Amino acid sequence: MTGFARVRRTVEQGELVLSLKSVNHRGLDLHFHLPPEMDPLEAAIRNGIKTGVVRGHVQIHLSFARTAAAGEAPLNRALLDAYIRAFREAAETYHVTAQPDLNAALRIPGMLSAGPVDGDLPEEVSRAVLDLTAEAVQMLNVFREREGEATVTELRQRCQNIQGLVERIEEIRAGAIPAFQKRLRDKLTDLLHGAGVDAQRLAQEAALLADRSDIAEELTRLDTHATQLEAMLKSGGEVGKRLDFLLQEMNRESNTMLSKTGGLGDLGLTITELALAAKSEIDKIREQSLNLE
Repeated sequence: MTGFARVRRTVEQGELVLSLKSVNHRGLDLHFHLPPEMDPLEAAIRNGIKTGVVRGHVQIHLSFARTAAAGEAPLNRALLDAYIRAFREAAETYHVTAQPDLNAALRIPGMLSAGPVDGDLPEEVSRAVLDLTAEAVQMLNVFREREGEATVTELRQRCQNIQGLVERIEEIRAGAIPAFQKRLRDKLTDLLHGAGVDAQRLAQEAALLADRSDIAEELTRLDTHATQLEAMLKSGGEVGKRLDFLLQEMNRESNTMLSKTGGLGDLGLTITELALAAKSEIDKIREQSLNLE
């Protein structure tokens, strides 16, 4: 599900800012944007995020603005030198008469800082980054939980909608089987044009065909799955992956119902409309289930 968190901390060496941004994803997909000097901490940050996030496409941005040493201007001279050289080379190559814009140069990220320092990161900085990761994950989950509560409320309502549709289809089904038997007898009688046919055999064949078109089992299973889904949402915890399988089963039952209701006239059309409505609810639950862990 979607969420955002930004935390910052000041240490002796400078200021750290860490942000996490998540959007829907079937698994956990982490993308890091770290300063080169922070690359050794990627694995530790990854593990810290995994402790609190199971699903989602997560963007991790970390910046570190170092504090200048005493008496030193907070200017990244190496970066400024590189900018001016690149500017002049481009001007010469393309025959452009212009001078570097200092205001534009100072707005470049990292320009107004002491710049990277050779050697390993101080232990204090490494600890601060891991502490920030834990804090950001906690903040992110607070954001995501608020959205999750609203999503669960919507999904439970859709489960109840499916159960209501199943109940309406069941009411219609009771009258659909006799209607199908009568329609079949009438059609056979017309085809035979009065030829002698054993009435008992005709009734047996009609009953057999009607039974093959019965959707009682599909209705029972669909109602059971909807009840299970609602109970799963009510219990909380990690439900996202469990929902995937259950929704596949519900979709299969609705498709089977649609394949069995042909040839029942107006009753069949009504059942088809209701089954399509149930299938639509299942599809909407599937879409929203990507928001849940």
